Amino acid sequence: MRVVAEFSYFTGPMDCGKSTLALQFDYTHAAGGRNGRLFTSHDRAGEATISSRLGLVRPAVEVTPGFDFWVYVVDQLTRGERVDYLVCDETQFYEPGQVDQLAKIVDELEIDVFAVGILTDFQTRLFPGSQRLVELCDKIEVLQVRALCWCGQRATHNARTVNGVLVTEGDQVVVGDTALRGDEAAVLAYEVLCRRHHRRGVTRAVAGTAPSDPLPFERPDEPTEPSREAVQEGRR
Repeated sequence: MRVVAEFSYFTGPMDCGKSTLALQFDYTHAAGGRNGRLFTSHDRAGEATISSRLGLVRPAVEVTPGFDFWVYVVDQLTRGERVDYLVCDETQFYEPGQVDQLAKIVDELEIDVFAVGILTDFQTRLFPGSQRLVELCDKIEVLQVRALCWCGQRATHNARTVNGVLVTEGDQVVVGDTALRGDEAAVLAYEVLCRRHHRRGVTRAVAGTAPSDPLPFERPDEPTEPSREAVQEGRR
């Protein structure tokens, strides 16, 4: 029975191992005798590179706004090159039309596509490329490695910070990282938060200087028992 090519999308917030997974896909399939191509866009390590926070780095084709996946793959095949699969990292930065090209490659050329990327931006809105992936891919998988908020709860939201303070305005695409050290925290960075602390704007830096989160309502005054002195005074 002929195996049908598949368009797979793997997603999760920052710090959950997406680029590591992308490189693992390539390693596993290459070890099995398959030939693939790696793609990325705006990787924190620079152009034409897929980098993992574990220290893994591989060269890749940089996906720019005018890049055409269909033209690239057809050209490779015409030259006699073998292409069995595509690994596409940082897919949140791809244009919707480029996602359509990937779907066409799966359907018409029967080449597997493994797409990996973030679903929503720092404003909790879908990236256009991510939205198109949800609309077209054959399957969606949320990565099982759970990134953690500073409070210890599961992190589900990506926060952009300036001087450690969450910001909610600005361009959708601004390259940054979560692995900052020392005085680097005084610049634009990213942080993963749980929904509650993203809504409240409580980042790690803010939590370190702010009092405990107040309750969203006033607690009614609770009656207290009078002291022994007050009781004795009332009997006089």
